[in-house]
Amino acid sequence: MFEAFQIGPFLIWTRVAFLLLGVWLSMEFFLRLAVSAHLSIQHFKEHALWYLVAFLGGGRLFAMLADYRVYMKDPIRIFILWDGGWSFLGGAIGIGILLWWISRTHRATFLQWLDVLVPAASFGLAFDWLGKFAAGYAYGHPTDMPWAITYDAINVRYTVPIHPVQLYYAFFYLVLTFVLLIIRKRSKRAGAETLFGIILASVVTFFIEYFRGDFTIPVFATQLDILILLLLFLSLGVFAVIETRLTPRIMKIYQSVLLGVFAVFILLRQTLHLPTHELRFSQFLAVIALLGTIVYVTVHRRKHPHL
Repeated sequence: MFEAFQIGPFLIWTRVAFLLLGVWLSMEFFLRLAVSAHLSIQHFKEHALWYLVAFLGGGRLFAMLADYRVYMKDPIRIFILWDGGWSFLGGAIGIGILLWWISRTHRATFLQWLDVLVPAASFGLAFDWLGKFAAGYAYGHPTDMPWAITYDAINVRYTVPIHPVQLYYAFFYLVLTFVLLIIRKRSKRAGAETLFGIILASVVTFFIEYFRGDFTIPVFATQLDILILLLLFLSLGVFAVIETRLTPRIMKIYQSVLLGVFAVFILLRQTLHLPTHELRFSQFLAVIALLGTIVYVTVHRRKHPHL
């Protein structure tokens, strides 16, 4: 492990060093992409404190969710902000949520900002995963592959060779960043980077997570659950496209029927004896992100055909 190194009297934690490097480079990358896309960055100066709070708060919230067992056993640790629990992806999502709120009154749409945020977040995630590799976080399960690695650390439960999952992710996000830049130069419609980036990241995440060996939040889903989830997002997309053609009464009926169908499914699900598949929580989120992105980009392009 390369968990830390010393420079004179200072002890530098490797994961923190990679994380800070990723934050700095991705921020510079984000601002340069925004300027090249002719997006105004004035609001970053006007709301700098709010962006900082969203970045730090989102990162902390996602880190606590990932290690919820630790914080449930010791709730006081929630307030110990210097314990190292922080997620770069959560910070990027926090920035995205604030951008969505602020961009509502701007000329540029949220999707145009997402086309800038996604490549920058991908670039920063590559450094975040390199830091996790050095610290032995988010490790893989045992394997006999020639590129397997061995950790000698108390936080890694395997003493045999395991998959270097962190390097898989770091390599993927670096490649994805360059691919998104190519797409950016050739795309003619808003949402190309967002659509391709999130869909590819979701698919790759879903499969790489099968090589993870650390603990996570388990999600037990059936094939019917996935089908119902797919139909839910599809119906939301259809509703968003045709909502301008519906009367207020028809809209209420449509929403009531939709909510009623899914409420009945939730109630009856407990009585259905179907084979379940155990997923990691990150895999479940990947499916949600994939479906949500497809619906959002499709609806946005219908509403803004000139972008």
